[in-house]
Amino acid sequence: MIAFLQQWGVWGLFLGSFLAATVVPFSSDALYVGILYAGAPQWACFIAATLGNWLGGLTSYALGWMGRWEWIERWLRVKRETLEKQKARVDRWGALLALMTWLPFVGDLFAIALGFYRLNPWKCALYMLIGKAARFVLWTVIVL
Repeated sequence: MIAFLQQWGVWGLFLGSFLAATVVPFSSDALYVGILYAGAPQWACFIAATLGNWLGGLTSYALGWMGRWEWIERWLRVKRETLEKQKARVDRWGALLALMTWLPFVGDLFAIALGFYRLNPWKCALYMLIGKAARFVLWTVIVL
């Protein structure tokens, strides 16, 4: 799949970064590094990867927002007390948790939880953008 997206260049990077920030198990890091090594323009790669990953994270946030406590209790058999304890942990850190949505595997869960527990969407979006941009800045520095 990475080779296919690399053929699409920066647009493939945008799409791959978007998918990687949702619950699709995929590495935007590997794609980003591959596209940079292939000689694509650095700024175009940075913008495409950051925006794609950010919009994918916002999609996960929106999916969480649409979730209902009753559904989690009924279909996943999670008790209300467990959800309330988790909400207290999320509320402790608030929207700052969105800075961590760049992390592999757990980042998607953070984004869904932030939406599910209805944290401020504007703050979450801003912190998510900062975290994801910092990730790709770091990869750009490492590769170059």
